[in-house]
Amino acid sequence: MKRNVHLLIWPALSIVVLDQISKYMVMTRIDIHRSIPVISGFFNLVHTRNRGMAFGIFNRPGTDLGYYLLLSATFVAVILLLFWFSRLRQGERIITPGLSLILGGAVGNLIDRVRLREVTDFLDFYIGPYHWPAFNAADSAITIGTIWVVLCLLFLTPRESPEGV
Repeated sequence: MKRNVHLLIWPALSIVVLDQISKYMVMTRIDIHRSIPVISGFFNLVHTRNRGMAFGIFNRPGTDLGYYLLLSATFVAVILLLFWFSRLRQGERIITPGLSLILGGAVGNLIDRVRLREVTDFLDFYIGPYHWPAFNAADSAITIGTIWVVLCLLFLTPRESPEGV
């Protein structure tokens, strides 16, 4: 690994800690399926559980195949993120914060899957009857990190060093 590994690990670890603390607070203070209005007509705190992935895919009781598929996919994603980071050149380091957010979010949700076989979601945004699926801090980190990486890949080209240098 590069000597700047702390730029990947510390933010990711911060996301994991924030994610796990926030989920613990929700699980110990809000009854399952309860909703607490925070901003009327726009945002609630809720306590839901998701056995599946984004938008409830594989969210069915007794779907062991989906559970093991998600565990495997998460482990592979973590390994690929670490490999990608290890292969970054100096001019590509701007991607590191995005990789770190994705890594932290993936590990945060992985901890829930291994420990509980499901992920705790609690952020519920909506307008009128239209609700975005509930999500958590780890999901937010993954989304923001992915947007960061995509923007870097689309708009920032690494500076190439001259031949032979």
